Amino acid sequence: MRKDMLTIGAFAKACRLSPKALRLYDELELLKPHRVDPDTGYRYYAVEQLEQARLVAWLRRLGMPLARIRQVCALRPADAAREIRAYWAQVEAETAARRDLAAFLTEQLLATSRKDTTMLELHYCAHSDRGRVRPANQDTVYAGTRLLAVADGCGPAGAPASSAAVEALRFLDAAELPAGNVLNLLEAAVQGATEAVRDATNGTEESGTTLTALLWTGSRLALVHIGDSRAYLLRDGALFRITHDHTVVQSMIDEGRLTAEEATSHPQRMLLLKALSATAPATPDLRLHDTDPGDRFLLCSDGLSRVVPEARIRHLLTSAPAPDAAVHALIDAANEAGGPDNVSCVVADVVERVA
Repeated sequence: MRKDMLTIGAFAKACRLSPKALRLYDELELLKPHRVDPDTGYRYYAVEQLEQARLVAWLRRLGMPLARIRQVCALRPADAAREIRAYWAQVEAETAARRDLAAFLTEQLLATSRKDTTMLELHYCAHSDRGRVRPANQDTVYAGTRLLAVADGCGPAGAPASSAAVEALRFLDAAELPAGNVLNLLEAAVQGATEAVRDATNGTEESGTTLTALLWTGSRLALVHIGDSRAYLLRDGALFRITHDHTVVQSMIDEGRLTAEEATSHPQRMLLLKALSATAPATPDLRLHDTDPGDRFLLCSDGLSRVVPEARIRHLLTSAPAPDAAVHALIDAANEAGGPDNVSCVVADVVERVA
């Protein structure tokens, strides 16, 4: 072995990257070792690799995603400097946006603490469209006085799967809600929906469905979510996504392996990590959301969110006077963008009940 070669432990100490991080960067082909022992698999690094390793360490301390670090490391120094400057400007802009969001949330929480006993109700509309490309519609939507739901089926029995999932939750729309934890009620209902999907698909492994639903308690909305259908909240003109996609590309974004821009064209962008299916059981996301008069909620399948930018969604939700107008405007926008998938929307407004 060359005298200027360093073991992974010595190299990690010199560049201030952990051996675990170095092994990850090797797998990602961001920082390959100079030599790997063919018998032991042990990694060795050349001294001249320290400069790039330290650059990677510094960029990680800045919070730069790995996908972008790979781009910076491939650039000449002057170009890399410009890319780092551009990244930091983006960070500062996003930090300012988060600061504004924190101030907004603080005001909303204070307003909630001062809320009186005003009675609220939902005004809602739901619609599903086949789109411009798919031969059949595998989505199912539902909107009632208490329950709002969107399910996007996949596989040969996708349509029966989505229909069975929503049908299994419909009893919540008519039943009196217990005084106990409404999230426990939703979790039990999803277990029933999973069994219904299994029966509807005859155990077909390739078939399943997403499920995103909101259950109205009279003052709050309980959310259950699994898959890549989405729920949004429009409040005071600002749009917030209140669900997290259970997809391969979203997990790669979360880990810093992929940027949001790269995700839009990634070949695995439609591959789900979680869904209701006949095979492995999956745990849904469950949470409660406080509501204010004037809030507008949107549930949609990815036939909308994948082709219509969030800025356009916010504009259409803001400009539509009523839920039915909003629903049809959103579906029209998806079809105008090519309508590559079934598109389904539920829009619900939180309003004060008229005595």
